[in-house]
Amino acid sequence: MDGTLVDTEPYWIASEYALAEKYGSTWNDEHALNLVGNDLLVSARYIREHMGLDLAPEEIVEELLVLMEAAVRAEVPWRPGARELLAELAEAGVPCALVTMSYRRMVDPVLEALGEQGFDAVVTGDAVSHGKPHPEPYLKAAAELGVSPEDCVAIEDSDTGARSAAAAGCTVLCVPNHVPIPPAPGRVFAASLADVDLGRLAAMHAGCA
Repeated sequence: MDGTLVDTEPYWIASEYALAEKYGSTWNDEHALNLVGNDLLVSARYIREHMGLDLAPEEIVEELLVLMEAAVRAEVPWRPGARELLAELAEAGVPCALVTMSYRRMVDPVLEALGEQGFDAVVTGDAVSHGKPHPEPYLKAAAELGVSPEDCVAIEDSDTGARSAAAAGCTVLCVPNHVPIPPAPGRVFAASLADVDLGRLAAMHAGCA
C-alpha cells in the first residue's frame, strides 16, 4: 500500500520528525528511508534506538498511527496509475489482495476511499506473526485468495517488500519510489503503474515463470 497504491511515505517521515520533536530528539531522512517497507514494530525498535526514546515499541507505533490515520483521512495521496490498474483487474475478474505492513486502522481510510473498487483480501501488519521481509504476509494473502503464490504478481516499492514476495514464490513487479530496489531473479521493473496494464502484468509473469 504505502508507496505503491498511495504515496504515504512522506506522511510517515513527517510523523517520525513530529515524534522526535515531541520528545526533544533528532531524526534525519537517512534514518527515515531505512524504515521503508518494514514491519512497524521493527521500525519502532529502530526509532527507539536512534531517537533514544524511553518508550516501548508498541507505544511508538501507537503514536505514529495516530498521526498517520489523521493525515490519510485528511487526504489520500494516490500513486499514478494505481486506481486505474486496480479497476482494470477488477473488471477482468482478477482476484487482488492488499498486502501491507501498515495496521488495519490506517488501511481502512484508504479502503473507504476506494469504495467498491477494492480488494478481495487484505493482509495488514497487525494480522501476521512475521512481517516483511518474511514471506508470511504474501503466503497469507495467496491463501485468502485461494491461489498459489507462484500464480501471483506482487507490486512492491521496496527491497524489503520485494524480498517478502519473492520468498513466498511470487513474481515481483518493482516500482521504485522513495528508495532504490536492486535487480534480482524474479523481479521486473516499471517506472510507474501508469505504464502497466493487465496485458503487461501477464507478460511479466510469463517471462519470469
